[in-house]
Amino acid sequence: MAAEGLPTEAIAMADVAIVLLAGRLLIGLSRRLRQPPVVAEIAIGIMLGPSVLGLLPGDLPERIFPHDARPMLSAVAQVGLLLFMFLAGWEMDLGRLRGRGRSIGVMAGLSMAVPLVLGAGAAVLLAGRYADAGRSTTAFVLFLSTAFAITAFPVLARIIKDSGLTGTRVGSTAMACAAVGDVLAWCVLVLVVAISESGSPGDFFTVVGLSAAYGLVAFAVRPLLRFLVGRSRQGASGANPLVLIASGVFLSAWVTSWIGIHAIFGAFAFGLMMPRETRGELHRRVAAPLTGIVTVLLPVFFIVTGLSVNVGVLGPAGLSYLGLILVVAVLGKYAGTVLPARMSGMSWREAGAFGTLMNTRGLTEIVILDIGRQLGVIDTEMFTMMVIMALVTTAMAGPLLHMLGITRTAAPHDETRQDPAAPEGGTGRSALAKLGP
Repeated sequence: MAAEGLPTEAIAMADVAIVLLAGRLLIGLSRRLRQPPVVAEIAIGIMLGPSVLGLLPGDLPERIFPHDARPMLSAVAQVGLLLFMFLAGWEMDLGRLRGRGRSIGVMAGLSMAVPLVLGAGAAVLLAGRYADAGRSTTAFVLFLSTAFAITAFPVLARIIKDSGLTGTRVGSTAMACAAVGDVLAWCVLVLVVAISESGSPGDFFTVVGLSAAYGLVAFAVRPLLRFLVGRSRQGASGANPLVLIASGVFLSAWVTSWIGIHAIFGAFAFGLMMPRETRGELHRRVAAPLTGIVTVLLPVFFIVTGLSVNVGVLGPAGLSYLGLILVVAVLGKYAGTVLPARMSGMSWREAGAFGTLMNTRGLTEIVILDIGRQLGVIDTEMFTMMVIMALVTTAMAGPLLHMLGITRTAAPHDETRQDPAAPEGGTGRSALAKLGP
């Protein structure tokens, strides 16, 4: 693509079209391979970057996605990402754990703790080569161990739906454990960001204190938000729930950015604030249109991150470290999930399926890794290895579930019925499970 003479915004619009069309083609293939759309979207981002397209002559990634257009693409990607994180927070209702919170809490804790500990050990080994000498090694180890422990709640919802596991013991337990685990992971990540961004202990405690104050204010604002949403549902003049909620998402993101933590925490927190007492109407007026917007904008995030992934920089030593990362990631999740699941009464086959589901990392992992890359906690080489790990562990789920014989064909009416795995009193059919064509 010749960029000479064309406005930057025109190039950016053409780039968005390229990403969407390429994703559409690959998503059709990914379905035949029993893969969720996010696997195809991550793969497209990597293929259009220096790892694949960059191997061809002519510096095609720079010609197609010139540096002048990338800030605009990043802005588009950020909007899609904030709305996605809001939907993820809205879908995550820990109220579903009432009555079985203890057993789920133990299983969720182990599914996080074991990979966290193993990941911390791997991070200590990798720190000498990959930790930035000018930054805290503690931040590097905490960040990397958290990345190892992640389970992608939104991608998990899609895999469970596509595998026909909605409402089963395996599917419901995995969803509940992933919800608890993701909340814990975001809390640890706030700490990592505070450590990384603080220039002194005083700055660190200021960020942590402001974050805690924001959490208290958010808790207090929830009744007001319930009232405003209720008024808009009753047709109050000038109270459009979509405009109201989207404004809240972006304002909340701005506040957390001002505090000194990433904007996505604000979007996610605003989703947690959302009332869950209503189902159909609020889903139709808010969640459904936002899901459509995210479906269009979020693939741009993958190309923005894919342009920072360069498999060519790894070399023989990097490939050996990549092997270590993959082994630690898979072993940690299975060790922390299969035995606890078996002890809870699941069969070995069900426990294996539960471990496979909890091993998916997908988009949540990419979001977290991108934060680490932006902050300078991890470099391009480590970012590349961890993105590949996220892609591989997510791509494993569909084939392994099929091999275990745990999947089943979803009923034809599943597309319109209430999702039993969705939070009680939630947004109706899971909006996140619909993401992707």
